[in-house]
Amino acid sequence: MNDVSDWMLVQAGLDDGSGLLAGASAFCAQQGWTLHRAAWSAGQRLAHVYARTPAGTAATAAAADAFARHCSGASQVRLSPLEPVFDVPGASAGEAPGFHYVVEMDPEAGWMDEISRWYDVEHMPGLAAVPGCIRALRFLNKGHGPLSLACYDLVTPAALAVPAWLAVRGSAWSDITRPHFTNTRRTMFEVPQH
Repeated sequence: MNDVSDWMLVQAGLDDGSGLLAGASAFCAQQGWTLHRAAWSAGQRLAHVYARTPAGTAATAAAADAFARHCSGASQVRLSPLEPVFDVPGASAGEAPGFHYVVEMDPEAGWMDEISRWYDVEHMPGLAAVPGCIRALRFLNKGHGPLSLACYDLVTPAALAVPAWLAVRGSAWSDITRPHFTNTRRTMFEVPQH
């Protein structure tokens, strides 16, 4: 997955997501970045903004401050460079995402290689194949962890409850690897529409 651009994640506390898309778009335009996805969790009062940046772009305090100026009410803004390690279109590729589901975790010491194989060989391709999943991406968070960031663009959060999704989550290999997740966070975000 080598490109001439990098990925950046902006995470911020945000009580109201109504202005997120406009603010994130203006912020990215000002920085010379390309907005990939803006998403907001009402339950967590948290925004995630993913952007493509020119290669070698640093996560700076000035950029964090600029984001806070563009997104009214944003607090505790953190920028993290992301290393893409997996990207596959899902069964519902081409549909507009209404939701963005994220699983963040740090692997237990000595388990990174096995967990990465599980993600790449079984878990992410299996979940991507479930109707309702538009895209599956995984990144290594090189800033404000946890280290592994698995992302799923979804038509609806109901995809997480269909038998095919549950079967992938309940595999024997999943039962071996998941106990070695630490600092796990699971968040369902809404994707604001234009």
